Amino acid sequence: MKRILTLLLFVALFVCANSQTNYQYRIVQTSDWVYYSPQNPTIEIVVKNSDGVASQILKVNVSKDTKEHLYFFSQTVSVPKGDSSVVQFTFNVEPGFYRVNIAEDNAPIKDFNIGYEPTKIISPADNQPDFKEFWNNAKQELAQVDPEYKVIAIKDTQFNNKARKLYLVKMKSLGGVEIEGFYSVPAKKGVYPAEIHYMGYDSKPWIPGGYDDRIEFVLSTRNQGLLKDTDRDNMWLTWGLDNKDHYYYRGAFMDLIRAIDFIASRPEVDNTRIVAEGGSQGGAFTLAAAALDSRLKAIAPSVPFLSDYPDYFKIVDWPGNWLMDKQREIGMTDEDFYKTLSYFDIKNFAGWITCPVLMCVGLQDDICPPHTNFSGYNLIKSEKYYNIYPNQAHSAGLEWWNAKEEFLKRHIYAK
Repeated sequence: MKRILTLLLFVALFVCANSQTNYQYRIVQTSDWVYYSPQNPTIEIVVKNSDGVASQILKVNVSKDTKEHLYFFSQTVSVPKGDSSVVQFTFNVEPGFYRVNIAEDNAPIKDFNIGYEPTKIISPADNQPDFKEFWNNAKQELAQVDPEYKVIAIKDTQFNNKARKLYLVKMKSLGGVEIEGFYSVPAKKGVYPAEIHYMGYDSKPWIPGGYDDRIEFVLSTRNQGLLKDTDRDNMWLTWGLDNKDHYYYRGAFMDLIRAIDFIASRPEVDNTRIVAEGGSQGGAFTLAAAALDSRLKAIAPSVPFLSDYPDYFKIVDWPGNWLMDKQREIGMTDEDFYKTLSYFDIKNFAGWITCPVLMCVGLQDDICPPHTNFSGYNLIKSEKYYNIYPNQAHSAGLEWWNAKEEFLKRHIYAK
């Protein structure tokens, strides 16, 4: 008799682990692979035998996301020809994210991440005593820089049409550095809410799609996007690491505020309805901007970068290895290394955020891993929500776009 689970709404396709047999496996996506007490993580595998092979050995390894081994399960599976069965493995873990490896004998079947009680992950802020003073000084320096806004109409009718007007904006930020961005305004005169898009690391600049109900501004921070210097490397993450006052992100974080300054200066913008979003580095920028500037009404960061450096380096290799290579090159001690990075660690800004937040997490992300996303999120004290996408890696997808759009619109138009 076939034993078939009813919980098969979210499943992977049958995969054959060994070309010499016809045992096939389907990993059931129980609880979207994120579990909450009193439920324990459960790995369910549907095994199908389409030929006469008597049995196979099924192996499951479970490790922490920091690569420490936790569990090893091995089970001989015997399924009659043409039949299928379910094998289940359940185990106990602490709040966090884990790597599951499934194999038939030594033939890999699937590797994937699961989570358990992500909002209970504890990664305390490690900011220095002068953290607030450091950023107040940076903001005071920024305030002394005349932005010298330049709004240049883009006359290309492909982008500048009856529905909207498109502009290139140039302005001065911290240290007199010029930054730029694309600015899209509905053609119909009026006062509109505004949405700022903060860009990912080394993202190519894009023209905003253009809404008929809001203004958009896509910011290129110093040296990135529209301002990328092709004669220099793109390792901004390492620039100025030897001195926190000259570290790249001190200026870049001030660029985020300057973008809000620009938006707030425009007569066509309703200053009470400014929101922001961004992915990866842009997600980190979105969180930092909300922490440093209370003019944002709501934010939607996706797979945020630059968070929880001490744990981040234990979980992923790239691009964190750039920083560690730079540390060795300049002879920086671990103490000074982590002390400097603590001034730019998103989790240390989280407690300053006062607006509503919706965060996107890609459960299979190996660049900005879920653990580091929640390290900051769990320290946010304002209204907050999160969406975990079990099959997404370092991306968001259409489902996130729709969720983000609904969230931002709800706050833009809230009375």
